[in-house]
Amino acid sequence: MTRLEKDSLGEIEVPDNVLYGAFTTRASRNFRISGIRAKHEFIKSIALIKKTAALANMKLGVLDKKIGEAIVKAADEVIDGKYSDQFILDVFQAGAGTPFNMNTNEVIANAAIKKLGGKPGDYHLVHPNNHVNMAQSSNDVIPTSIRLSVLLTLPDLIKELDELTGAFQEKAREYDSVIKVGRTHLEDAVPVRYGQVFEGYGAALSKCIDRIKYAEKSMLELGIGGTAIGTGINTHPDFKKTIISELNRLTGLEFYQGNSIMISWSMAGFVDMSNALRILATELNKISNDLRFLNSGPKTGIAEIILPEVEPGSSIMPGKINPSIAEAVNMVCFQVIGNDHAVSLAAEAGQLELNVMTPLIAYDLLWSIELLTNTVRMFRVDCIEGMVVDEKRCSELLENSHALATVLNPYIGYENVAMLVKTALAENKFLKQVLIEKDVIPEKYLNEILDARKMTEPGVIDKKVVEEISKYKKAEQRSYK
Repeated sequence: MTRLEKDSLGEIEVPDNVLYGAFTTRASRNFRISGIRAKHEFIKSIALIKKTAALANMKLGVLDKKIGEAIVKAADEVIDGKYSDQFILDVFQAGAGTPFNMNTNEVIANAAIKKLGGKPGDYHLVHPNNHVNMAQSSNDVIPTSIRLSVLLTLPDLIKELDELTGAFQEKAREYDSVIKVGRTHLEDAVPVRYGQVFEGYGAALSKCIDRIKYAEKSMLELGIGGTAIGTGINTHPDFKKTIISELNRLTGLEFYQGNSIMISWSMAGFVDMSNALRILATELNKISNDLRFLNSGPKTGIAEIILPEVEPGSSIMPGKINPSIAEAVNMVCFQVIGNDHAVSLAAEAGQLELNVMTPLIAYDLLWSIELLTNTVRMFRVDCIEGMVVDEKRCSELLENSHALATVLNPYIGYENVAMLVKTALAENKFLKQVLIEKDVIPEKYLNEILDARKMTEPGVIDKKVVEEISKYKKAEQRSYK
């Protein structure tokens, strides 16, 4: 069964049992691209704008109260997810998100019509454009919806990041006494405590939270009420401030009126948010790479840490275990970084008075937030909380390395230390063994100077010890080769 609807292109048959109308029907036939539909938070945000627009227009006396109240009730049902099956459009669609806007207009109009005793398609009762879309355009509704939906989804991501940061801080406390070889250029460097390493990871994630919260502020600046190109054509002079006041009342947020001309074409706020997500992905990717590297082995790699076993690692090699969670984190980070590039390209594609690439921006931003939220949770629960540091292995590698050499520089000089390191490498000996054999430093100072724990933090060099070692060296004319 179908009903016949008419628009500017002519007549079109619409399934009789649906709440969407002619525009959505045409769009659903045009854009069969990904099969991916908009997220509920995005549709919810559009419906919330429709509700607040109706409230504002009724308050300003330009929308019939009976029609307006029906629109508000229908919008509430969309917000609650009642008609989720009526939002059938692909996320890749016509520019500026006009299909998204009209899909919502039609669903709310027909739901309101039913409340007034009519049948879907009886648009003389409630019209999608004239009533539901009153004082609006896709060009101001969709950017506002993106901002609102981002603000609705960010709290979960920030919560998960807080908990992951806390997990690293807990590991920092647990393993603060374990000293490992620090590595630069993938070569042995100087000692560092695992407490410091994990504290550093936590600090990096905390900075990411700060960046996201800073970018979050740009989501509060709205151009709603600017309609087609920001001039506010077809709106009451007080519509902008009234609809923003209603949005603030209903959401508890603090939206404010921006320059609607600028916001019609500038996507800079979305780039700010996308950049913050990209930086988070970059930091997470680095941390995951570190953990995979430090976990490598278990017999032929570094194997300083042991990641939880979550699944068999091979279809052919029995007993093999892979760092599967960290690998998944890497792949998500690559996707988020790619999404950011797409957002940047879309943002710079604005032309004259409008940027029409908002559907892509909406999809990529919300997808990145969802991916990161789920991934950060997985990383914490299935990897970090169960991670173990192998103290014995760390001590073994530290002892076998020449990571302690740098601390000798103030006492016998860089060049001399370099010669001792070369000797130790050539003769396959521990550095401390070479120091003892060549009697370079009095043994009463040697253990204190080579205390690895002291090397992990700043300290003051005892000048008297330096002088005594210098005199000791000259008195015996000791060789460093």
